[in-house]
Amino acid sequence: MKSQIKKIKGLKIFKGKNFYDSRGFFREIFMKKKVKEHKPIFWCTSKSKKNVLRGLHLQTKNSQEKYVSVLKGKILDVVVDLRRKSKTFGKHFKIIISERNAQSILIPSGCAHGFLGLDKENIVIYSNNNYRSKNSEAGLIWNDKDLKIRWPKKSLIISKKDKSNLSFKDFCLKYKI
Repeated sequence: MKSQIKKIKGLKIFKGKNFYDSRGFFREIFMKKKVKEHKPIFWCTSKSKKNVLRGLHLQTKNSQEKYVSVLKGKILDVVVDLRRKSKTFGKHFKIIISERNAQSILIPSGCAHGFLGLDKENIVIYSNNNYRSKNSEAGLIWNDKDLKIRWPKKSLIISKKDKSNLSFKDFCLKYKI
């Protein structure tokens, strides 16, 4: 398991390895000795069809650092830096994570996260260093013009809740960033 540091401070990509045989594959997803800074206390999984877009989500209080991996399928994973004092504030990072490439991403606290399902069935697992709080949930609209995120599909499946997420400007005003 090797790590790569990316432009957004604290964001790291971990390259695992799948071991294939006639039964399928085996992969080590998380090793504490390799990902020392992440202290997971809460694990989640999601299953999404092709063209499902989830996000861009974050917790405004007790923000969550996340470690994201794909067990089945392929996703376009997107991270937006919302830390006011960060050099990359308002910038985004995109990566394709799949069961084949065996990559995982460590997303620092204070960043919004979302993904688009690219295969017929996509199963994503992620750990968090803080619990989810319904009263602290927030989101950025996926197609915000100021963020300039290019999503590959036009006919996306998006929840009602995610369609009503805030623009980047409105988010910054509401949360005084």
